[in-house]
Amino acid sequence: MKVVIVGGGVTGLSSAWWLARSGVAVTVLDKFIVGWEASGRNGGGASHYASPLFDEEQRMWPQMDELLGYPTEFQSERIIIAVNERQLAAYHYLAKMVIGMGYNVDVFDAAEARARVPLAGDNCVGGIQYRFGGHANPQRTVQAYAWAVQDLGGRIVQHSPVTGFETQGGKVVAVESATGRYECDAVVVAAGPQTGILMAKLGINVPVAAARAEMIVTEPAPKLPLGGVDGNGLYGRQTLRGNLAYGGGPHEWIEIGEASPVRPTSPLTRNLARRVAELLPGAAHLNVIRSWAGVIENTPDGRPIIDRMTDPENVVVCSMSSVGFGLSPASGHAVRDLVIEGHCTFTNIDKIGLSRFDDLEPDWIAQRGWQPLA
Repeated sequence: MKVVIVGGGVTGLSSAWWLARSGVAVTVLDKFIVGWEASGRNGGGASHYASPLFDEEQRMWPQMDELLGYPTEFQSERIIIAVNERQLAAYHYLAKMVIGMGYNVDVFDAAEARARVPLAGDNCVGGIQYRFGGHANPQRTVQAYAWAVQDLGGRIVQHSPVTGFETQGGKVVAVESATGRYECDAVVVAAGPQTGILMAKLGINVPVAAARAEMIVTEPAPKLPLGGVDGNGLYGRQTLRGNLAYGGGPHEWIEIGEASPVRPTSPLTRNLARRVAELLPGAAHLNVIRSWAGVIENTPDGRPIIDRMTDPENVVVCSMSSVGFGLSPASGHAVRDLVIEGHCTFTNIDKIGLSRFDDLEPDWIAQRGWQPLA
């Protein structure tokens, strides 16, 4: 069986890895280089309790370094601290919900929060600690997936934007790209912000809007007992070197083309720096030494789309709506199942199927205000 995967982010690469493990001959086509957009430029979190893929995400991450054969720098558990009572109430609600799902969460006061996060300040009013989840290094993880795919005989073709699909008898029989024609028995479209554009070539409407999401990186700080600390509307982590890498909206809505990468710049750096200083006053003196930005796609309801089409019936679409990194071990498994088995074998993913948007209003982007500023 030959499968072509369109998109070399973590979702496409994880899908390729799962398929290659099952003996499938996979080819990954990417318009630029693997992980160039949001897959290599994100907070690295792996704690997506609101997803039907959550249990599989939690099962897989602690095994990934061993299974891939390369380091992802995964570290388990995560802390969320609050700088006001409204935030704390929201985190307590999350803790109650996740405990109800069977996972362990610590709930603690301000003094304990400062003990667990020494960079926190007097403005901290408490927090919670997930005894699950964690974070990994996005760049290392992209490399690990790509090398593991190649170790299993998979092929990765970079600088190969897809230009079209050749169909015959209700199936896609080849994918056309800038580097040639690739015959296939099945296709996976996991192209991030370009997913809607590419699926439209098959006559299928996949509603996604593109946005730029910014992160900042500081000078190294003293090492925290636990490197994954969120709060104040921020997500991020402390690197092994000690740098603080943080992001957290608002999104900058943009227009994108089919193939050309969008330059990763945005005006959010000062906003992020202010909120990191509020969250971690002990790091407020650190300089911001660089910023990252990734281009992400967002579905109308903010949830992923993972589905197998009926026409053409050998096409699987996977759009992760800005939460693709952490869920990648599980989303790749789901894609593998849809390609080979025809259904997801480990959880029910009906609620993230494409059909939920059958009656979507045509001007949904304008209604939500998700339009680029002039």
